[in-house]
Parts: sequence; C-alpha cells; structure tokens
Amino acid sequence: MEMQNAFQNLNWLAIVLASVSAFLLGFLWYSVLFQKRWMKENGFTEESMKDASMLKIFGTSFLLMFFAAFNLAMFIGDGGASFGTMAGFLAGFGWVFTFMGVVYLFERKSLALFLINGCYSVVSLTLMGLIIGVMQ
Repeated sequence: MEMQNAFQNLNWLAIVLASVSAFLLGFLWYSVLFQKRWMKENGFTEESMKDASMLKIFGTSFLLMFFAAFNLAMFIGDGGASFGTMAGFLAGFGWVFTFMGVVYLFERKSLALFLINGCYSVVSLTLMGLIIGVMQ
C-alpha cells in the first residue's frame, strides 16, 4: 500500500518537465557546446551521423530521461528545492559520473569524452532534481 501512495504523491508534471530539461540540455550540450569535440572523440563524421535513425534515438532518449526523472522523483519525495538539487547532484556525480569513470578507464576512452558525457549527466540530474524539488 505504501508504494501505491508513493506513486500517487508524485508530481507527474514535474517529472515530464525534468525529462524535457534533460533533453533540451542534451541538445545544447551535444550540439552548441561540445559537438565538434564529442564527434572527434567518438570518431564520428558528418557523413556517419547521417545514417542514424534520429526518431529512434531521440524517442528512446526521451523515454530514458523520463525514467531517470521518475527514479529521481521517487528519491526526492517532498524534500523541497534544496534537497532535490542536492539529490540530483549526488546522483549525477556520486553514481553516474563515478561509474562512467570506471567504464571509461576499462574501455580506454579519452578523458575529454568522459568529461563531456560525465559532466552532462551531473548537470542534467542536478537540474532535474531542482525542478522536481521545487514542484513537489
């Protein structure tokens, strides 16, 4: 019964807006801010990027952002803006950034690529936590 109450107490608009914020930040991060370096570090070319199914990539990305926001909202509860922001930052830095670091070490990926992707996760989850915390 407690789990059912937890779902009812979620602010679904906050979860959707947090998802949108991560999606929009990703657009800015990987196009305006770091596109050239991100493409170089991944070995992508303009030509190779044309072969991608953008509908599939963007649709799946948004769905994954929604699940991330939902998960974060379950942790934040009614903790408020300060707690939400801190929870988002700690989830981003304490879990995602550190685990990505381990994976990147073993996969021998560049520090630049790790920082581009890892910092996106930290900033994105912090923003998500702020939005969810303010709106809960």
